[in-house]
Amino acid sequence: MPLELMEKAFAEVLGTSDSGETLEKMMNDFAARMQLYRAGIKEIRTKLEILDEEFQTKYSYNPIHHIESRLKSPRSIVKKVKAKGFAVTVESISENITDVAGIRVICNYIDDIYRVADLLTGQDDVKLIRVRDYIKNPKPSGYKSLHIIVEIPIFLSTGAIPIPVEIQIRTIAMDFWASLEHKLKYKTANDVSPELRERLKVCAEKISVLDTEMQDIHYTIQEQNGIEQ
Repeated sequence: MPLELMEKAFAEVLGTSDSGETLEKMMNDFAARMQLYRAGIKEIRTKLEILDEEFQTKYSYNPIHHIESRLKSPRSIVKKVKAKGFAVTVESISENITDVAGIRVICNYIDDIYRVADLLTGQDDVKLIRVRDYIKNPKPSGYKSLHIIVEIPIFLSTGAIPIPVEIQIRTIAMDFWASLEHKLKYKTANDVSPELRERLKVCAEKISVLDTEMQDIHYTIQEQNGIEQ
C-alpha cells in the first residue's frame, strides 16, 4: 500500500493541529494492521485452493472457477469508519470494520457455493461471524451472492491474533451481472433510472434461470457418467 495514500487519508482526519509524531504513529499502527489483513487473505485463499485441489483429485472436478482478493484503501476505510460514527483510530477500525480484507470466490454452479462455504467454515480454526444469503434472499436490485464473514487466527511472534475476512461467493453468471451492474451504476453516478433498474432486475432473473438450468445439465451429465456428486 503506497505510503502517500496512507499519509493523505489520515492527515485529513487528524488535521493540521496534530503533531507529526501522532500522524507517524497512526500510520505505523495502520501499516501493521494492514499486514495482518493481508495475512488473513493469504490464509483463507490457501484454504480455498487446497479444497479445490482436493476436489480435483477425488472427483476430477473443480468447484471453484477462480478467486479474487482485495484490501480496502485507506481512504475507503476512513470514510466507512466515519460514516458509522466511530473514532478514526486503528483500534476502532479493528473493532468495527469487518470487510477490510475481502475475498471473492467464483464458483461454477449454485450448489458449489454452499459446498465451498460449508467446507471452509467447518474447519477448526475458521470461526463463522456472520452470514448474509443474497441468493435465497436477493437484494431489490436483483443482486445475488453469498456473503460470509469469518475470523482466522494469524500467528505472529507474540501469539495469535484473530482477523476478520469477508468472503463473497457467487457463480460465474452472478458475477457477470454484478460486475456489469456495478460499472453501469458508476457510469451514471449511481443515478440509474427506474426503467433501467427494472431492466437490470429482469436480467438478474433471467441469469438465475440460466444458473439453475446449467446446474441441472451438469448433474445430468455426472449421472450419465456414473460420477459421484
